[in-house]
Amino acid sequence: NGARMEGIEVNLFFTFFGLEAVMKKRMDHLKVATVGNPAMHIPSLLGIIPGMSAFATSQMMKEMDKLDIPPVSEFVEMINDAGANLYACKATVDMFHLGMDDFCEQVDSVINVGKFYELAAGGQIIFT
Repeated sequence: NGARMEGIEVNLFFTFFGLEAVMKKRMDHLKVATVGNPAMHIPSLLGIIPGMSAFATSQMMKEMDKLDIPPVSEFVEMINDAGANLYACKATVDMFHLGMDDFCEQVDSVINVGKFYELAAGGQIIFT
């Protein structure tokens, strides 16, 4: 969103588990992974305790509320309204047997990574 506010063209490519951020049924029900997540800074042994993911998700939501960060669906809408283009990864969509009807209306289309590279030509590509 910040890049768009600076007038920079933005193309977002959602793949694998990142697709959940633009799936209608999942985008406002994302969970914080507590196992294998280096950003958690907790031992994996603690992460496997039943309820730990729910607790971490709850804490994250509280922190987001304190900072007035909108829910994912609202944030995706804001990004799209600012002029960003959102794309779903064709390989992942095919692998998980998804279709355009599974995604929020802000997703422009399903494209392969080669097409994304064409769209991003001359720009910076960042994978996170």
